[in-house]
Amino acid sequence: MAALRQNNGRMARPEAVRRVKSYSAATGYVYQYYFYEVQKTRRGVVAGAEYVYMVSVDRKKVFPLRIFVQRDGIEKWGRSAGRELTGTEEYAVAKMRLFQALDEIEEIESRQAELVVDESNIEGLLARLDI
Repeated sequence: MAALRQNNGRMARPEAVRRVKSYSAATGYVYQYYFYEVQKTRRGVVAGAEYVYMVSVDRKKVFPLRIFVQRDGIEKWGRSAGRELTGTEEYAVAKMRLFQALDEIEEIESRQAELVVDESNIEGLLARLDI
């Protein structure tokens, strides 16, 4: 009796197709960016999710911008609003923080910007989304 074998061996995981978008910032630059990944993580003792966007100013070089969405800030908003943010809304608030940084920080590609969503700025970011 022949040993059972799979017809196909393991295949390499295909690279994800990324939708590159543009954003015209208040700084005068037009950035190209795409969402790269999100990971649950901690910064010190603070739990949250890190959203990573790949950004380009010149369409030649790409650099990562990381937005850390603090879990306690999201939960505090949820308690005051009477509901939790959905995953889509959390993604959207991270994206609004990305846009805010692109609007406010000149030469962001050469800075190590610490981009955070927490209880101090979540209301303003959600207001941009009419939430």
